[in-house]
Amino acid sequence: MILFENSIVKLDYDPATDIVEIEYPDLHGFLLPEIKHTITILVDYIRNYDVKRMLLDSTKTMVSVSEEESREVAMTLAAGVMKTRVEKVARVQSPSEAVEQTSERNIHHLKQTQQLPFELRNFTSKAEAIAWLKGQQA
Repeated sequence: MILFENSIVKLDYDPATDIVEIEYPDLHGFLLPEIKHTITILVDYIRNYDVKRMLLDSTKTMVSVSEEESREVAMTLAAGVMKTRVEKVARVQSPSEAVEQTSERNIHHLKQTQQLPFELRNFTSKAEAIAWLKGQQA
């Protein structure tokens, strides 16, 4: 069921699996204020529905901001998720090498600077990510 949708993101929740699916938004400078506001809304929904598993789909994400701006969005999202009871976050990788390199550096920075209360893993396919979230593979 769709919990929230705007021009930036769609929050799709499956209560049977307790997985919320979010297509990671395109990162363009003019969208950053709205993206940060949207993250606040998403975190409220995740907390209100007491979601434990999150799928971030980056397969279609385009990035046209600096690495610092991209990191700021990632940190905002991580800080918000840390205020929920999410236990597992699976990220489906982008086919873009540039997006992935930035993402890897952002994730490394997050793990170095934050004590993440959730598991975070990258996957090359959505099926693998969902299987891991459901506990069907290590």
